[in-house]
Amino acid sequence: MIEARPTGYSRVTLSRIMTSQDVNLYGTVHGGVIMKFVDDAAGAAAARHCGFNAVTVSLDEIALMVPVRVGDLVHAKAQVNWTGNTSIEVGVTVLAERWNEGGREPVNVASAYLVFVGIDAFGKPREVPRVMPADAEDERRFAEAEIRRQHRLARRRAISAHRGE
Repeated sequence: MIEARPTGYSRVTLSRIMTSQDVNLYGTVHGGVIMKFVDDAAGAAAARHCGFNAVTVSLDEIALMVPVRVGDLVHAKAQVNWTGNTSIEVGVTVLAERWNEGGREPVNVASAYLVFVGIDAFGKPREVPRVMPADAEDERRFAEAEIRRQHRLARRRAISAHRGE
């Protein structure tokens, strides 16, 4: 069995300045750019937690709440919320600091939950280290991740039943 790791072991923050290459037709940063950034941060947290490769298997939920603009310094903060035998849920919060509003608190622009699976050298699922919630906030995240997992499994069963599988 792999040794369990505390939640803080996986925490990462990626930061980048958004440029004109990131914009959509409305002049704000394209949602797909934010989603890729979210996946990058989540992947780093999952790999850090495992100590080996982990791949994205689902983007459970993403909420894009506030537009991001060219010049914004954007931070994606990720951590492992929950682990199963081979799967991991990572939560990501995206914050933006407006280029023309120095000294203000960063704006919460997005949040997401992604599921990863740890893989071995042959691309097959492998056991991942258990996560140990360190405080009440981590315990809340773990419990809510379990609820999301149960919903994913129920949705999968309902779709299979509908298809007659």
